[in-house]
Amino acid sequence: MDKTFNPNDAETRIYQAWEDSGAFQPKDDDNAEAFSIVIPPPNVTGRLHIGHALNNTLQDVLVRYKRMLGCSVLWQPGTDHAGIATQMVVERQLADEGNISRRDMGRDAFIKRVWEWKEESGGAILQQLRRLGASCDWSRERFTLDEGLSKAVLKVFVELHQQGLIYRDKRLVNWDPHFQTAISDLEVENRETQGHFWHFAYPLADGSGELVVATTRPETVLGDSAVAVHPEDERYKHLIGKMIKLPIANVEIPIVADEHADPEQGTGCVKITPAHDFNDFEVGKRHDLPKVNILDREARLLTEDDGTGGLERIPAEWRGLDRFEARKKLVAKMDELGLLRAVEDKVIQQPYGDRSGVVIEPWLTDQWYVNAGELAKEAIAAVEDGRTTFHPKTWEKTYFEWMRNIQPWCISRQLWWGHRVPAWYDEDGNVFVAESEAEAAEQARAQHDRDVPLSQDEDVLDTWFSSALWPFSTLGWPDDTPEMVEKFYPTSVLITAFDIIFFWVARMMMQGLHFMKDADGQPQVPFKDVYIHALVRDENGQKMSKSKGNVIDPLELIDEYGADAVRFTLAAQAGQGRDIRMSKERVEGYRNFGTKLWNAARFAEMNECIVPDGFDPKSVTQTVNKWILSEAAQAIEAINAGLDTYRFNDAAAAAYRFVWNVFCDWHLEFAKPLFNGEDEAAKAETRATTAFVLDQALKMLHPFMPFVTEELWQQTGTRDTHLIVADWPQLDGLQNVDATAEMDWLINLVTDIRRLRAEMNIPAGAQLPLVAVGADPVTTERFARHEALIRRMARLSDVTTAVAVPPASAQTVLGTTTLALPLEGVIDFDAEKARLSKEVAKLDGEIGRLEKKLGNEKFVANAPESVVAEQREKLTDYAGQKAKMTEALARLEGM
Repeated sequence: MDKTFNPNDAETRIYQAWEDSGAFQPKDDDNAEAFSIVIPPPNVTGRLHIGHALNNTLQDVLVRYKRMLGCSVLWQPGTDHAGIATQMVVERQLADEGNISRRDMGRDAFIKRVWEWKEESGGAILQQLRRLGASCDWSRERFTLDEGLSKAVLKVFVELHQQGLIYRDKRLVNWDPHFQTAISDLEVENRETQGHFWHFAYPLADGSGELVVATTRPETVLGDSAVAVHPEDERYKHLIGKMIKLPIANVEIPIVADEHADPEQGTGCVKITPAHDFNDFEVGKRHDLPKVNILDREARLLTEDDGTGGLERIPAEWRGLDRFEARKKLVAKMDELGLLRAVEDKVIQQPYGDRSGVVIEPWLTDQWYVNAGELAKEAIAAVEDGRTTFHPKTWEKTYFEWMRNIQPWCISRQLWWGHRVPAWYDEDGNVFVAESEAEAAEQARAQHDRDVPLSQDEDVLDTWFSSALWPFSTLGWPDDTPEMVEKFYPTSVLITAFDIIFFWVARMMMQGLHFMKDADGQPQVPFKDVYIHALVRDENGQKMSKSKGNVIDPLELIDEYGADAVRFTLAAQAGQGRDIRMSKERVEGYRNFGTKLWNAARFAEMNECIVPDGFDPKSVTQTVNKWILSEAAQAIEAINAGLDTYRFNDAAAAAYRFVWNVFCDWHLEFAKPLFNGEDEAAKAETRATTAFVLDQALKMLHPFMPFVTEELWQQTGTRDTHLIVADWPQLDGLQNVDATAEMDWLINLVTDIRRLRAEMNIPAGAQLPLVAVGADPVTTERFARHEALIRRMARLSDVTTAVAVPPASAQTVLGTTTLALPLEGVIDFDAEKARLSKEVAKLDGEIGRLEKKLGNEKFVANAPESVVAEQREKLTDYAGQKAKMTEALARLEGM
């Protein structure tokens, strides 16, 4: 074997061997249980970040586990065309090259340029996933704009339109004035901003008084359609139905009664601008108020009449002003009119486009919508009746809250890169929805009794529309390779982040249930389980961000420590509902775990450990061998239980404990005397058992640490297959209660003696006698059976039994037996008492300091949560140290 494992040299070679062997493709066995999982398609513009690393590590752990269990596994990879993100990348590239803009270039030429960029630079993240070890079936890689998926998008759009579930409507959207497109809520970033509340007086039309309203967006005054007051607000009941004279616009608007107005907030009066505020839009619907728009696509005051009545409200000299310039003009004018009552400084939540970085405007525009409320009904029922289950189950509450309050889904975007809306218009504005222009022309011909010119809708579909079809469109739906759909749909599990439960998970549920039916025509969910993983934070529990400078790059970690260490760090901390704390120190620790495994394998090789043909682990006779086989069986049972219930951290912990704490730390130490002994039968059995158990260790660790385990698999025996497709351990019948009890006793004995030596500061080289007092016959037999091992591992000169504890002995109790180490002449009692007293006093000082700090309510309330947690951990650690020191001091005092 090589002396060390070098990930930089080995990982690419091993991965290529897996891929070349076809190991990533589903097993061609009709009798094998199907297991399928779809990758959340990363943006084609994306780069692997730590969230991707967590998500894909967990998927790969499951995929490798199920593959070794003998399932026919499909892990479906691919990328999302990422409309606005990709368009932005190419537009920036054009600008950097000094080329013309996309609008000057024209739609066809620009789209061609985007495709060129995609072929040259897009999809780099898929290569980065390979570096992580992701064992996707790359032969089936898909792209949301490829021909097959585009066909599925067309079919779904047309059928939903025919069913009245897709329609065109004028509603408010999140409008990005930079990109001049609607964007989804997910693409809106709410930032805390230092803003203002401007308090304006609106005169009553009859001159009898005024109402004072407050706004953070004064320019929208020009678009007001009403002032709302609460129906039970006694201050204003008598004014409901009266008219307001809207300043500057010089129009009258009504005072309406609506519960949206909160009597406890400000004056209790709220200006209502249905065309420029989402809440006001709903108020406007309830009271049939006009939707008066005052802004154009670039968020400038109108210069042309758009039919809403907004243009005539805008003073001629203000038309065409940017919204923020218009804000200054309006505030100054209200002040001039004597209607500015106050300006209040206020921190506000301001919506920004996450790509453009400009303030988002709620804007009234014609868009295409999906009747999400209707589609949500079956998606809600499927989770309620358990056809799909969330893990952790608490996320179902979030899912239900969103789904039961769902709004129409705006699916059109004013972009060029994406699936173009399959709708064509004649000169009169009649719309014809079809899968092709030829079909649309046929519809138009039938309506007009002649050929008429048609123009296609300029918009493209929301990226989430195509990704909502991902679980079945990637399998060839609607008409290609139906056997793939039959075999792998519904998929087994979806692993994703909580922030896209609504944007992606819910929409896959809605579309999957609507379009996919079983043999009896019943709706089929897209996945049986949904595992929602937590956030990856920095080592202090802080959310990672570029501004904080605490972003951890997984690719840099892989370069430095290897993919296995990064993967194991993520999996070992992936407890349900608990965020992950990532640090280089943790990754380094698990890199050392890989090194420990490598050294154990080298030790086994040096001791000629090989699994002979016909070896039957159930036939072993040595207690140490029965015990390690039993421990391996228990570890596999725990790993199975963890992975079957998505408790990745429990499974990783079970594998780690067995390999490091049991196999490496104890079994190999127990085996050394047998390897070097004269009993050839015991030596041969222990060699075979050690090699067999090492193989089981490689298998159980493979889903978590695939590279080092595969390399060891190839270097430690003559193998007829790669480890990636080897059988998962089946160790039924190997658990042995008696052997476990005996070896646990031995481990506890050695551990207790080692602890006692450390606490009493006994020199490492000192060979002491052990006196066992009160040992029962079974324990006495164990001492006799394992005396040589106990002496070697606990550094003892001899082991004897007695009826009384010798004087000046350090003592501990194991079961009913008192273990005594005579210390006369071994340590200086007075010096040791002084040392321990000094240590206890020092710890008292640290404990007092921390208790005072943590007792300070101001510190606990204002310090970062991670800092408070760190201080509490230190306090617990110091208290534990003090207890041990005090116990050791009490022993010395009693001598």
